[in-house]
Amino acid sequence: MLIIFAGLPGAGKTAVASALSRRIGATYLRIDRIEQAITNSRLGIHPTEDAGYMAGYALAEDNLGNGRTVIADSVNPLELTRAAWLEVAERAGRPGVEVEVICSDEVEHRNRIERRTTDIPGLRLPSWRDVLAREYHPWTRDRIVVDTAGRSVERCVDDLLTRLPGLPSPGGG
Repeated sequence: MLIIFAGLPGAGKTAVASALSRRIGATYLRIDRIEQAITNSRLGIHPTEDAGYMAGYALAEDNLGNGRTVIADSVNPLELTRAAWLEVAERAGRPGVEVEVICSDEVEHRNRIERRTTDIPGLRLPSWRDVLAREYHPWTRDRIVVDTAGRSVERCVDDLLTRLPGLPSPGGG
């Protein structure tokens, strides 16, 4: 299965996606890390345009083909990128499930943005103004929505586990 995370920066998607990957033993692909690696490479590409997503799609398809459950973690703001992730799952003959992570409490969301630090060397985190100005297309398909406002990461993962269809056993596909 391909579990496709999306959501604005600071909503909590990386915390939930990485915790879920540990809980179920899934392969975890974080587009921020891929993009920063491309920027830090000898090519020094910045902005990375679609390179991070293209690398993520390829890695996801390989891992799905090897019978792994894959969690893709990215802002995934455009209908185009969301559709591309689903196409990866389809090519691999695996189900794809979209998960949008939101923080419905604007004060909490802003505080997260203003207080957070990064675990990726060189990654520039967006400001609250950047988050508000970010292009983020409305959804046109059903998806699982996880609201992190006032909830622990563990509680969000527990909730998500009850809503993911046909979840494989840890480490399996």
